[in-house]
Amino acid sequence: MPYDRTVKRPGNFEETVGAVRSALADQGFGILSEIDVQATLKAKLDHDMEPYLILGACNPPLARRALDADRSIGLLLPCNVVVRADGDQVIVQAIDPSTMVTLTGVDAMAPIADEATRRLDAALASLAEGSA
Repeated sequence: MPYDRTVKRPGNFEETVGAVRSALADQGFGILSEIDVQATLKAKLDHDMEPYLILGACNPPLARRALDADRSIGLLLPCNVVVRADGDQVIVQAIDPSTMVTLTGVDAMAPIADEATRRLDAALASLAEGSA
């Protein structure tokens, strides 16, 4: 079962990160956390790798509804969005919100996941359109 929603864009990593932040904000998501995997692995293990950033995106109204349905859902929040370089393109991946329903088995999570999916898909679609 796929657990990601992915788009690929040609071009610059830093510009794509900015576009991702903007696309997420347009859909009501803020960034709660940011992990620069490339810098962390270099600092801790002296390991070189391509630019790789994990953004912890949160839409507060959706997070509240999810937490009201199941307090343990915090284990799956925030929604991780990965931006990573891959040759001459940049890959943007978001967790598929339907995994919340699948993993928890909580039926009340389905409409929340559906709305999160709609919003994340809109953000990803705007990124794909912006690369044309």
